[in-house]
Amino acid sequence: MLPGAACAQTAPETVTSQGNPILADGRSYTTDPAPLVDGETLYILTGRDEAAPEVNDFIMPEWQLLATKDPASRKWEHIPGFIHPEDVFAWAEPTRAYAGQIVKGADGCFYFYAPVIERNSDAKDKFAIGVAVAESVRGPWRDAHPAGPIISQKLPVANGIQNIDPTVLLDDDGRVYIYWGTFGQLRGMELERDMITPKGGERRIEGLTGFFEAPWIFKRQGVYYLLYAGNKAGPDSDCTPAVYHACQAWGTATSPLGPWTYRGVALRPVSSTTSHAGIVEFKGKWYIAYHTADAVGGGHFRRSVAIDRLEWDDSVSPASIRPVVPTRVPQPVPVPTRNIAGAASAASSNLVPVQYWIAALNDGKVRENPLPPEMWGTWNGNNPKQPWVEYRWDKPVTIDGARIQFFADQPAGSGNGVAPPAAWHLEYWDKGWKPVRGASGSGTAPGALQAVRFAPVTTRCLRAVFDASGSGPYAGVGVQEWEVLAPQPRVPAAAPGVAAAACGKD
Repeated sequence: MLPGAACAQTAPETVTSQGNPILADGRSYTTDPAPLVDGETLYILTGRDEAAPEVNDFIMPEWQLLATKDPASRKWEHIPGFIHPEDVFAWAEPTRAYAGQIVKGADGCFYFYAPVIERNSDAKDKFAIGVAVAESVRGPWRDAHPAGPIISQKLPVANGIQNIDPTVLLDDDGRVYIYWGTFGQLRGMELERDMITPKGGERRIEGLTGFFEAPWIFKRQGVYYLLYAGNKAGPDSDCTPAVYHACQAWGTATSPLGPWTYRGVALRPVSSTTSHAGIVEFKGKWYIAYHTADAVGGGHFRRSVAIDRLEWDDSVSPASIRPVVPTRVPQPVPVPTRNIAGAASAASSNLVPVQYWIAALNDGKVRENPLPPEMWGTWNGNNPKQPWVEYRWDKPVTIDGARIQFFADQPAGSGNGVAPPAAWHLEYWDKGWKPVRGASGSGTAPGALQAVRFAPVTTRCLRAVFDASGSGPYAGVGVQEWEVLAPQPRVPAAAPGVAAAACGKD
């Protein structure tokens, strides 16, 4: 057995998952999955999110392990407290156990590539990549390079990037390659066959459209594939409409260090702003592990690992990854509600800036500390005087109220930033836009739902029109949620698959 004591672990537990995410009850949040096959077992190395609700920060003190003999059985062994950075790397600070990967070497040992914060470093960014080694996936682990990290802002050469998210490929010929990077900076490098020592210099990797972070390299039928979190954003993007969210994009190469060619999107944005995934073949089937915010109490910093089958299109060359349709644990029957906004499609007067997401208007989520993509907004440095948002239903609906929750980072009356509007009103479509009758309410204070009641109307389209704060220039308007109320509660209709037709011709 390799020297070194095992990390202090919480007792493993056997879990029968009900679906995705694998651990869905909110007792333990898993993140940044890195799947690994060893013999008859599929393992998933994960981080652990421990941020409190509404805390927008990565609080990640440890790595965890999930293991199964058959994903279809939904039976998993969960090992919390699997590895803590400070227990393995004497030179590392505790916490910040970011995305790592375990790889089996040609010598039969397992190598863990871990991004941790280097203690006593004077680098501008102290994240560095260390390597631990063990004779079993389950450990015990020891530092394979006790002198310190193998990659940092100073090693093997000076670089100015944040050195996280390592992914490693042991090629068929025994050569070893490592990729890493974030914030749009991707690096690649060969390692010696000892799995530790850099061989040659690091390279800037280009050609992967919209690369942001979370590279994952693997090989299939002689072709090298690189999966990554992409955030090329815009209304016509095949990846994401909002820059804070990411898709899982992919590219191919004919050699392990490229050049790479962008090929498309494997997984559209999920419920968490970050997206991190790994792909692996297990017993003749391919799987993708990724994380979402779908567990009980989940959020952007309280993420949980999911797993789904991945299919290939071998009719093209190189073989293409078919877009993944995420599955989810069965949801409870919706509670009847007067709010029918979720059955509408949303539109707005402005080309929505990429930091916002119009889909947040009627997603049913209101947060005390929202991120920009959790709202619709207009701020772009040249804000309109009277913007509007609009709901469109497939069929006419009868409504008699609405509630809006505004977001603001500037006080009322401000002409810059995002401020509460000076006023707002509702209009419905009836052979032209008409104001609702007998409106009462229409408050503008942020941080709480502002209600308005009006005489019932039957329509297919409703518009909220805002008078922006200021006298020119104008502040931006931000709306976190917009509810529309029917006279009587009903079971919520499913969200529309496609946008409803605009009003104007009916």
